[in-house]
Amino acid sequence: MKRFLSILCALLLVSGGQALAETAETTQAERQAIEEKLNLKNNPDQEWTYSASSDAWTLSVVPAVAYPVIASEEGVSVCVPGAYVKGIDTDGDGAADVTNAQDGEAVKGSLVIDYDATVTSTHGQTYTAATAPVILNTGAAGYGNSSSTAASGVYAAEGYINVSCGNRGKQDSYTAADGSTVYTGDAPSCLADQKAAARFVKYNILLGNLPGSTESWVSTGGSGGGAHAVMFAATGNHPDFYDYQIEVGAVGVYRNADGSYDTSVTINGEKAEISDGAWGCVAYSAITSLYEADMAMAFEYNLDTDYAFGTDFQKALAGYLSQEYMDYINSQNLTVNEAQVGFDLDGDGEKTSTVALTIEYDAEKYADTNGYGGTYLDLYLAEFTENLQWYVDSLDYAAGWTWFDTDGSALSDEAVAAMTAAEKAAAFIQGRYAKASSGGRGGMGGRGGMGGGRPGGLPSGMGGKADFTPPEGGAFPGGTLPDAFPGNGDEMAVGTPDAGTTQSASGTADARNYASFDELLAAYRQDIAEIEAGDAYGKNLVDLYNPLNYIGADGTESPVWTRILCGAAEGDISMFNSLNLQLAWLQNGTDAVIEWQWDGGHVPSEIFGDSLALYVDEMVAKYLEGAAVSKPAAEKQTANGSSESPTGTDLSSWVTLDENGAVSFTLADAARYRVRGASKACPGFDVMDYGQEDYVFGSSTRDARHWSVWVLQALEDHQDVLSTLFN
Repeated sequence: MKRFLSILCALLLVSGGQALAETAETTQAERQAIEEKLNLKNNPDQEWTYSASSDAWTLSVVPAVAYPVIASEEGVSVCVPGAYVKGIDTDGDGAADVTNAQDGEAVKGSLVIDYDATVTSTHGQTYTAATAPVILNTGAAGYGNSSSTAASGVYAAEGYINVSCGNRGKQDSYTAADGSTVYTGDAPSCLADQKAAARFVKYNILLGNLPGSTESWVSTGGSGGGAHAVMFAATGNHPDFYDYQIEVGAVGVYRNADGSYDTSVTINGEKAEISDGAWGCVAYSAITSLYEADMAMAFEYNLDTDYAFGTDFQKALAGYLSQEYMDYINSQNLTVNEAQVGFDLDGDGEKTSTVALTIEYDAEKYADTNGYGGTYLDLYLAEFTENLQWYVDSLDYAAGWTWFDTDGSALSDEAVAAMTAAEKAAAFIQGRYAKASSGGRGGMGGRGGMGGGRPGGLPSGMGGKADFTPPEGGAFPGGTLPDAFPGNGDEMAVGTPDAGTTQSASGTADARNYASFDELLAAYRQDIAEIEAGDAYGKNLVDLYNPLNYIGADGTESPVWTRILCGAAEGDISMFNSLNLQLAWLQNGTDAVIEWQWDGGHVPSEIFGDSLALYVDEMVAKYLEGAAVSKPAAEKQTANGSSESPTGTDLSSWVTLDENGAVSFTLADAARYRVRGASKACPGFDVMDYGQEDYVFGSSTRDARHWSVWVLQALEDHQDVLSTLFN
């Protein structure tokens, strides 16, 4: 209960003396004060810096809310293409006083916007200052805090507005007036701060202080940031999150006298609605939903009959969680329209049916997957197969690879130039290649680590964690790391005793902080009871952070489209999580795509000509008034790379490549590929990177908060067996 009381204190002792009143009306004077304070034109400290390399102006970090709890984490910065800028108004008369800034020069004043100018993206889509898509970078890696940092110019050439915002996270606290330390980082503070930043930018777009569309917003991030990109899109404008924004003085969300909410602002005497939702979402390795994550991970690992769990306790628990996952999925009444996903799942030769998705257990029929099969897993296999097919069909986009003959000798430049698509596909399946030393073509600012393969081991990118190496060209586009990554505003310390772990980091012991099964079980019961008791607003934080609760729910403003990209050897979340998100969105009218990148690890690069910008432009063409957009043609490799030996993994013993270039493999082989490359010491034991994806850090003597009701159910239902196996 102490932790719950500390959270309550945090809500009651907001920085600057701003007290929280759960039922109090936001007065007209308070609304006016918030809107005046967050009107960027009234901020004398706003500063714009010009970058010649990206031809863009970047706003210094400014407060995104009126009552920040941790000011350094509740700010926002915006990068604007230079074409949309007439200059900087330094004296407040509305005219551009500085129009020709030097590279790196910072100028205090307000932006003067050119609404007649246009920018044509690299894919041929044309935007103006009023129609430019806005890219919101959601940080919160590992659900932790992110310091506010300047937005990069990575999307300036595309004509997009780029937004970088900070957020509080699970390790945050502040010192109250009485000298006590107050915890303030619990869920949904990360998401609430991102929503508040979106409201700030949209408000200032409406005021004419910033360019950009208030409608065409795209949330994007990686790992925990990918989770928040998904949650931002899935929970758009839902009132469950309003109180948390009101608490910190977000603009455009207020409480009425009757307890209802007002999400409008006053612009020139007229009311204008502000939404904290998204038009689209591109999420990389989205670590969500945590509600189902442990049992989904356990189920996925349990499909591999040969997987070596660290201990007998872990193996048994994974088996029990697998049974729970089957029952959970079968209770969801999932269906899918074959035409939406592009698969003939019922084998009738057509793609016109709506298929019920279930898991079934038959120990004999599905012996090679520990007894599990069914249409849900048929869809899972189809997704894996399609993604390998895309990979081998896209190899002409590979640049700098070294290709080898069947004897292990590097091919000549002439032989590489003459390679057919079929020959490259065969070489890939047989592992006769070594990738270039730098990663794939960047999108989302470039994503890490598709660098050289691992001799004698798994393909590159299959280590569970991506290596944060830059893409081709030696740097991330714009010269900066993506906003969602550690080292770029994200402050994290996870997987160590000081940060608090939920098990032994080695995986060979079942828990670090519990001497007995009874102690572990008691801790689970206590933590989950606290969560289910609700926070100061009566909300269950695990429910708040389950996007599946909000997709299609009353009050949710749904995105038009979403895209989730994971490495197929993803180590931090089950593939079933992104599959379930896609199914939920499809069933509720959102165009939803998942991509499981073969040979990719955690937060993979965009590769083979794909990018965030290409996808956004395609969605503009599909859903807005935009020009038709096509993927750039491959520049076929004509010179072989310089690696001395192949580093690819030979997949030919379990992947079949027919004479037409079509790949096929079994569910058992897909599961084996999936889990062998992923790095997880104990899947299905509330670990998710040793507590990284929890909501609250632990300490050297206490675990991170336990949150999975499914793990608790397994511990309780099977304690007679598990207690004898523990530690």
